[in-house]
Amino acid sequence: MTNNLKKTILNNLEDIKAVDPVAINVTNISSLTDYMVIASGTSSRHIAAMSERVIEGLKQINIPGIKIEGQGGDDWLLVDAGDVIIHLMSSEAREFYDLESLWDPEL
Repeated sequence: MTNNLKKTILNNLEDIKAVDPVAINVTNISSLTDYMVIASGTSSRHIAAMSERVIEGLKQINIPGIKIEGQGGDDWLLVDAGDVIIHLMSSEAREFYDLESLWDPEL
């Protein structure tokens, strides 16, 4: 189920032209979730559109309890889909917070 959820999210992000979407398996280092998906948007409007597309895709496959943090912000939205947490960020925020290095022990 989690792999299908991850694929759906990545497909939705690719459909809306997200910049450099990545999925990091965190099952061995986090009890909160199985995957962290990180993607950049080209503007705050693009980030908002990406979140709307992801949420729409999650609702289509009946994922319950979707939570959103950071609405109204300019550079980072978080969508919590339970087994997958999605970080949608500006390029500047993504570079500054460097979540890939934080969550991927191989980097």
